[in-house]
Amino acid sequence: MLNSLISSIKRWRKPGNPVSLRIVPRSDHNLSRRNISRAALTVMKRLQEAGFRAYIVGGGVRDLLLNGHPKDFDVATDATPEEAKALFRGSRIVGRRFRILHARIGREVIEVTTFRGHHSEGEAHEAQQSEHGMLLRDNVYGDLESDAIRRDFTINALYYTTDGFEIHDYTGGMRDIEQRLIRIIGDPVTRYKEDPVRMLRAVRFAAKLDFTIERQTAAPLGELAPLLHNIAPARLFDEVLKLLMSGYGESTFELLHEYGLWQHLFPDNAAQLDDPSALALTRKALRNTDARIRDDKRVTPAFLYAALLWPAVQAEQRQLTEKGTPPVPALAQAAQQVIGNQMAHTAIPKRFSIPMREIWDMQLRLPRRTGNRAQHLSEHPRFRAAYDFLLLREESGEIQPGLGQWWTEFQEADEEQRQSMVSKLQRNGGGRRGRGSRGGRRRRSTRAE
Repeated sequence: MLNSLISSIKRWRKPGNPVSLRIVPRSDHNLSRRNISRAALTVMKRLQEAGFRAYIVGGGVRDLLLNGHPKDFDVATDATPEEAKALFRGSRIVGRRFRILHARIGREVIEVTTFRGHHSEGEAHEAQQSEHGMLLRDNVYGDLESDAIRRDFTINALYYTTDGFEIHDYTGGMRDIEQRLIRIIGDPVTRYKEDPVRMLRAVRFAAKLDFTIERQTAAPLGELAPLLHNIAPARLFDEVLKLLMSGYGESTFELLHEYGLWQHLFPDNAAQLDDPSALALTRKALRNTDARIRDDKRVTPAFLYAALLWPAVQAEQRQLTEKGTPPVPALAQAAQQVIGNQMAHTAIPKRFSIPMREIWDMQLRLPRRTGNRAQHLSEHPRFRAAYDFLLLREESGEIQPGLGQWWTEFQEADEEQRQSMVSKLQRNGGGRRGRGSRGGRRRRSTRAE
């Protein structure tokens, strides 16, 4: 029912914890409209000219106060989605659980949300919760004060207006920014039950901003972490990308692990982290991803997921080979099993799961370099990713170094040098073939490859 949410909101209204508006004048903050996108300012101006109130809200305000560079800006207004839609050509209303407007201004899309109200003021078709307390529908509209209380964290409940260039703060967000705290608005247990993804958001903001999660906000995380299983795997996949592929993945992982959330996102990885090489591989993969993002290099979920799930794949493959399954089929079966397990928690689109499996498959092929194999492998579309993955495995201590250096030199060599490297391998008996290959069968395999 909605009683728990109503009680949570009332805590902010009782004398011991009142809701009070703090208006921060232009002279007392560093936020300037010069740093706000022209599209967001246009949306605000058009709403205001039509007689509505409009504010920049959320991460855009927060990041500008911290001298950051927001990727986008959201606008909050007292106009309903339908009223706002009439003001912007080509705009569209999206969402079922939360109805919002996407207003297109030039090439930018600005998210416009209507002030949220209290559930007790809405009808059943406007506000609905599951048996676990999770919000299934939330389209009750209200005023600026109720909207502030309904937001997740105090640092995201700051409203900037071009009318006087003031910041409106109902929940102590300015104080928490100064103290570098992540604090949830209302009762933490109730708010996490409404939307368990808020637990991930608390960690993400703490890692991104280098803030501390306030004590009461952090206290229920471990106990309520299983509620993440109620979230659709497709949504959790999107959340994982925000967590791990925004440039601060390693610190996010450490916090997720500390607060008992990681095992509910990547249970197979978590089960292997007692192995030092598995932990090192996880950290190094995240650290390398963070570095590539900082350098504006391309990153893909396929490579990161391949690294996170590889220790579990290896463990499953070992069990199968001990039972007599040959290495290649054992790897295929292990990959299928681990990917299937992971998809029960976070979806993995085929455009990522297929490259993952190719990266894993090439780990068995990279040691086999005799004949024309090395040249053929170097021309494989997934070679570079598989080579980088091999280096990662060596750096983490899973396998002995050496093979990665050989492939590094092979890529830098000319044709004559490459032939010499392969001939040297053959003379020394290197570049091993698969276990169990013999006689004529081995020769036929060599010609086929």
